[in-house]
Amino acid sequence: MKLPRRAFLYLAAGTAAVLAVSQISWAQISWAQIPWAQAYPSRPVRIMVGFPPGGPADVLARLLGQRLSERLGQPFIIENRPGASGNIATEAVTRAPADGHTLLLVVPGNAVSDLLSDRLNFSFMRDTTPVAGISNGPLVMEVNPAIPVHTVPEFIAYTRDRPGKVNFASPGTGSTIQLCGELFKMMTGVNMVHVPYRGNAPALTDLIAGQGS
Repeated sequence: MKLPRRAFLYLAAGTAAVLAVSQISWAQISWAQIPWAQAYPSRPVRIMVGFPPGGPADVLARLLGQRLSERLGQPFIIENRPGASGNIATEAVTRAPADGHTLLLVVPGNAVSDLLSDRLNFSFMRDTTPVAGISNGPLVMEVNPAIPVHTVPEFIAYTRDRPGKVNFASPGTGSTIQLCGELFKMMTGVNMVHVPYRGNAPALTDLIAGQGS
């Protein structure tokens, strides 16, 4: 998927707007207004993750689930439903009863998907309600040790000498990693090929094994 500069800027701005609106929407909600809040949770809670086990979203969900289980006295069960850049899990949550016992671990790609596709069976903005921001962290570039580069300038030079022959992996089309990769291509003028995976863990496995590099 090749993103023209105009389309990329539209997606980046749209994603920021979606996330900002989500935060404002939650700020306007009073905990006392939620009917089930006082007795919550009354049974086990599922946290849906749209990516395979072992990736950042999965690890974060499991740490969060363990802490919530200890604090609230009910099991918080992590359920992985990878595929379609996280949209399979998102749709499952939007179809679940709106009682707070089926949660979604949201990633920026959820907002991007809302902008990229008009064929989804749900609207991320309309059909979900933000609860809390739970993490932020840096993004880093990783290469297989067999690639003879140790700095970003060396990687740029290496890729420019091999236009269209260097791949970059992401956990799915529309993911933060893909958008960062597309931005990197625009800023440096390199020609890399995007390879979408079903999550970070399988992408990292292939990177370490030297597959598709």
